Amino acid sequence: MEFLYEYGLFIAKAVTIVVAILLALGGIVGIVSKQKQGKGQLEIDSLSDKLNAITELAESELLTKDELKKHRKDEKKKLKAQKKQKNKSDINEANKGRLFVIDFSGSMDAHEVEYLREEVTAILCVVKPDDEVLVRLESGGGVVHGYGLAASQLQRLKDSNVKLTIAVDKVAASGGYMMTCVADHVIAAKFAIIGSIGVIAQLPNFNKLLKKSNIEFEQHTAGAFKRTLTMFGENNDEGREKFKEELEDVHHMFKDFVQEQRPSLDIAKVATGEYWYGIRALDLGLIDEINTSDDYILNANKEKDIFTVKYSMKKALPERLGLAASLGLESLMMRLWSKGTNTFR
Repeated sequence: MEFLYEYGLFIAKAVTIVVAILLALGGIVGIVSKQKQGKGQLEIDSLSDKLNAITELAESELLTKDELKKHRKDEKKKLKAQKKQKNKSDINEANKGRLFVIDFSGSMDAHEVEYLREEVTAILCVVKPDDEVLVRLESGGGVVHGYGLAASQLQRLKDSNVKLTIAVDKVAASGGYMMTCVADHVIAAKFAIIGSIGVIAQLPNFNKLLKKSNIEFEQHTAGAFKRTLTMFGENNDEGREKFKEELEDVHHMFKDFVQEQRPSLDIAKVATGEYWYGIRALDLGLIDEINTSDDYILNANKEKDIFTVKYSMKKALPERLGLAASLGLESLMMRLWSKGTNTFR
C-alpha cells in the first residue's frame, strides 16, 4: 500500500508541474497571438476530381482485371458517342457549367456570415451563365441581424441571375430557414428539421435578488423606450408591452420576407413558430424536393465540374502552438488519469 501511495503522489506532482508549464506557455502564446492575428484565405478545390478518384478506386478494388478492362473500354466508347452527338453549339468539356459548393454551418450569433460574404464575392467574380451554386446549410437560427445579412449575401447570387440551390441535410430553422427560402430550389433530407418561422427573446431578471441583498440598481435613459426590459431593474407592464410589440414587428418582417421569396406558401399556416420534418415540409411547400446533398452532387457530377469554395482564417503560428499545447495537455491528462485509476482500482 505504501508503494501505491507514493506512486499516486508522484503522478499528482507530475501532473501539477506539467499543467503549470503548459498554462504558462498558453498564456505567452495567447499574448503573442493577440498581437498578430492570422489572415483569411480562400480555398477552391475540385470536388469532381475527388469523386472521380473514389470511383476509380472502387472499380479497381471490386472488379476483376478483365471486368475493369471491359468497363474502361465501354466508358471510352460511351464518351466518344456522346461527343459525336454534340453539335458545335452544345456545351463541351471546355465550357460546360460548373457547380460551386459552399458549406454554411451557422451558430447563434451568425458570425459565419463573414466567411460567407467572401465566398459569395469570389464566386461572383468568376461566375458564368451556366454555373450554379449549391449551399449545404445547417443552422437552428440565431440573431435577427446576423441571419438577415446572411440571407442578403445569398440574395446577391440571385440578383446576379446565378441559379441557387440550398440543401438541408439536418436542420434549417428560424434564421436558417430565412436563408433557405432565398434559394431557387430547396432540397432536404426526409427527416431534416425545417421551418420555425417565429421570433423569441428571453432574459432573466435579478431585481428581487438585489433587493433581498440590499443592493440598489440605477439606470438612466433618454427616450421613453431606450430600454424596455432590464435584467437588474424593476420591469413594468408598459415596458413588457413595448417589448412584445417589437417582437411582433420582427415576426411580421420575417413573414413578409418568406412570402416574398416563396409566394405560393400559406404563410399564416407555416409562420406559427412550428417546425416540420422534410416529408411534411414538402407537403406544406417549404421545400421543393426530398433529396440529400450527397445525391444531388453525385448527379451533378455527370454534367458539371464541381468545386468547393471555402474562406477561412489562417491561424498564426502562436495560435497553432497554443492549440497543440492544449491538445497535448488533454492527451497527457487522460493517459495519467487512466494509469492512476488502473493502479488504485
